[in-house]
Amino acid sequence: MTTPAMPFDFSIPTIDPLERALQPELQLAIDRKTKPPGSLGQLERVALQLGLIQQSVAPVVRRPAMIVFAGDHGIAHAGVSPYPQAVTAQMVLNFLAGGAAINAFCRLNDMMLEVVNAGVASELPSHRQLVDMPIALGTRSFLDGPAMSGAQLAQAMAAGAARVEHHARHGTNVIGFGEMGIANTSSAACLMQRLCGLPLEVCVGRGTGLDDAGLARKREILARALVRHPMAADPLETLAVFGGFEIAMMTGAYLAAARSRMLILVDGFIATAALLVAQAVAPAVLDYCVFSHASDETGHRAMLERLHARPLLALDLRLGEGTGAALALPLVRAAAAFLGEMATFDAAGVSDRA
Repeated sequence: MTTPAMPFDFSIPTIDPLERALQPELQLAIDRKTKPPGSLGQLERVALQLGLIQQSVAPVVRRPAMIVFAGDHGIAHAGVSPYPQAVTAQMVLNFLAGGAAINAFCRLNDMMLEVVNAGVASELPSHRQLVDMPIALGTRSFLDGPAMSGAQLAQAMAAGAARVEHHARHGTNVIGFGEMGIANTSSAACLMQRLCGLPLEVCVGRGTGLDDAGLARKREILARALVRHPMAADPLETLAVFGGFEIAMMTGAYLAAARSRMLILVDGFIATAALLVAQAVAPAVLDYCVFSHASDETGHRAMLERLHARPLLALDLRLGEGTGAALALPLVRAAAAFLGEMATFDAAGVSDRA
């Protein structure tokens, strides 16, 4: 039997669905702005959701934060990525030096950025922007056994939750999650296949740029891995078998963010795979999620369809790092701004439609 030891020593938090009593008042406030009803499109939906989360007809965006979780994967050694595993640590150093796309987008959008070492397979230097809390030096290969033990999974989820709670104490009410980890699209594809029940070819994409031969090899390796492990009834068990430490931390972070009544900006393929697990154990987490974009990675649109999600952007992104979530932040700010600052028909002296 290849499943990890049970039970997991992690208590799933109680997440309350959004209280809807304020919805008629919020909808009226949105509709009374000087515009035709519905003419601000998805911004109106985001404004309504933000208002319901904050239980306010004048919601605000406070101290938005991005947490990028980094971890290595044992499956990388099977040849599922065109990049060597060392790139994970090299990219973390790039984050800390301020040179990655996520750095540029967070600076541009005044978004606090934190990098968490969830389990990079090498030592990292101390840095003011790095939270160093590795579970291990990378996961095991799930070709040989579970990627992590039940105890490691619980530790990772608790660590991700703790980072969100830290930001909540400092006033953050909008948060996004990114990731870095060579071969983590392989983990995400296996999680998607098991949690969504879709054919593997729908779930497996080119990741960081595999050619046709590399894609065929990746599919063959992941098909063997899925056969190696029996179907798990528990989504957390599936996460322990196929996940990465960064994905497990992100799963715990989603749960903590929803419990803290934050608006959560969901990034791309890897981030949505972690959300698949979180919503499987706590469905109300979706009430707090805004889906930032539709990734160009194979499988992401099928994930979004499964979650009945409407992404704000479609820019053919497939970088990860939380970049799509950071790019969507100005739209959340715009939703709050029109609700809080735009005049009503009465206040502006503008005639409403008959």
